[in-house]
Amino acid sequence: MTTYAALLRGINVGGSRKVPMADLRTLLTGLGHTGVRTYLQSGQAVFTAGHGDEESLAAELTRAIEERFGFPVDVLVRDHSYLKAVAEACPFPAADLEPRQLHVTYFSAPVTPDRYAGIDQAAHLPEEFRLGDRCLYLYAPDGLGRSKLAEALSRAPVTRSLIATSRNWNTVVKLAELTAPGA
Repeated sequence: MTTYAALLRGINVGGSRKVPMADLRTLLTGLGHTGVRTYLQSGQAVFTAGHGDEESLAAELTRAIEERFGFPVDVLVRDHSYLKAVAEACPFPAADLEPRQLHVTYFSAPVTPDRYAGIDQAAHLPEEFRLGDRCLYLYAPDGLGRSKLAEALSRAPVTRSLIATSRNWNTVVKLAELTAPGA
């Protein structure tokens, strides 16, 4: 049995694409998963699965959400070891920053620096980003909502052919904690 976090992209924002967390818990339980919990209203669920891997579990949940709610939702599924490694590998001084200043964008596949060659990092200072294992770390001192760099990073062709979903630092740390053995 492995504990995973499901990261749903773009739900419960601005009154559209509503996925109530109670319904998401019921859906995951109906798929045979145990220890199902949700975190916040913005699309995080933790569950234990005795079958599958990250990709097959994400595909299964994606299909089930569309069948249940009538609209597609991009889903990433990541296990505890990955989530813990992402938190530990942060290239920015997370302990010294406010959680609203630091974000992680999780990707469905590995990314390479050439994907970001068209972004002039110096033009966006003091905002910065660094690549990690299927993720991107973003330091935005004025928060994500005001970040011009975040806007540039979210445009195609940068995100072409990827599922990408961002979480603030509090959520990054909490998901690593919630998926830990015995949590």
